[in-house]
Amino acid sequence: MNILQINSSARPLVNGEGSHSTRLANAIVARLRDAHPDATLHVRDLGRTPHPVLDEATLQALFTPAGERTPEQAARVALDDALIAELQAADVVVLGVPMYNFGVPAPLKNWIDAISRAKVTFQYTDKGPEGLLKNKKVYVALTRGGLYRNTPADTQVPYLKMVFSFLGMTDVQFVYAEGLAMGAEAEQKALAAAHDAIDEALLA
Repeated sequence: MNILQINSSARPLVNGEGSHSTRLANAIVARLRDAHPDATLHVRDLGRTPHPVLDEATLQALFTPAGERTPEQAARVALDDALIAELQAADVVVLGVPMYNFGVPAPLKNWIDAISRAKVTFQYTDKGPEGLLKNKKVYVALTRGGLYRNTPADTQVPYLKMVFSFLGMTDVQFVYAEGLAMGAEAEQKALAAAHDAIDEALLA
C-alpha cells in the first residue's frame, strides 16, 4: 500500500502540538500503517511548502507543447507533474483540511489546480467527463472552529466530493472535528469524537 498524506494547515505541527487537521491526518495514517506495516508513506505539507498558483504564465506553459517550452516553462510544468505522479502512485490519500473562511485553504486549492489536468487525471468523452484516478481510497480530516456539518455553510464537503469524483476518486470518507473554537470542553469533545470516528472507520 502506498499512502499519500496532504497537509494543508497554515499552522505548523511541533512536538505533537499545533494543527488539529494535521494531527488527525497523522492519526488516520497511523491506523493505516498499523493495519499495513509494509505501507509506504509520502507526506506533502502544503503549509510549509506551498505550491505555486495557477496563473497566466503557468497556463501558457501547460498549453505549450513539451518540446517547445522554454526552460522556465518546463520547470514550472515539472512542479505540477511531480504532484500528479505522487497521486497516481498512491493507493490511499489522506488529507488534513482546516476550514478557513468557509472554504479550503488556498494552498490546497493550488494543489487541486495542479493535479487536475485534462488527458492525464481526467478526460472528456462522448458520455461526459471521466476521472482517470480510479481505485483509490480517500480520507479527509476536517477541522472547524464552529459547527457547520450538514449545513449550507459547509462548502468544503460538496466541493471536495465533486473534485475527487471528477478525477475518479469516488470512495471518500470524511472525519469531522467541529466546535474547536467554542471552548476547551467543546474542543476536547470534538477531538475525542474525531478519533472515535477514525477508529470506527479503520478498525471495522
